[in-house]
Amino acid sequence: MTTLENRPNSALLVIDVQNDVVASAHDRDRIVANISDLVALARNAGVEVIWVQHSSDDMPIDSEGWQYVPELRRAGTEPLIHKRWPDSFEETTLEEVLAAREAGHLYVSGAQTDECIRSTLHGAITRGYDVTLVADAHTTEDLSEYGAPAPDKVIAHTNLYWKFHRAPGRSGGTANTAEVTFKS
Repeated sequence: MTTLENRPNSALLVIDVQNDVVASAHDRDRIVANISDLVALARNAGVEVIWVQHSSDDMPIDSEGWQYVPELRRAGTEPLIHKRWPDSFEETTLEEVLAAREAGHLYVSGAQTDECIRSTLHGAITRGYDVTLVADAHTTEDLSEYGAPAPDKVIAHTNLYWKFHRAPGRSGGTANTAEVTFKS
């Protein structure tokens, strides 16, 4: 159970599912479809959907590459967190947004598995959150030319170690999209 007081709610984080980020991502269409299903499930359950959007010198705000993929649409009332670092909490308003919504359990989806997803998972659990990685709703590009494992191996390894991740008073874990049952 979360170590954060008065945080009984859950939230879904949709991290960096932007045109340039997922243009060549592993299994892109299936992952985006799963994230779309998660967004619909969360909305129907009254669970907050929080969109995280990365920018950089190579992907400036308002550029075509910076935009979320056309298959995913943010509702106007859903929070949008702008970030420049891999950890979605780092120098952003994410913590304040989650506190205002009394969220203590996060479901994480998006891209890139080996950077922004992993950084946010660890950033959340060290800040006191329970964190479920949606195992079939995150992806990464092929970075094997730089010495990384193939993307399917990166995703499988992240799912394996997060499934059993724990910290005092907090838990990690994984679930597939079809297994997620949001509680508001």
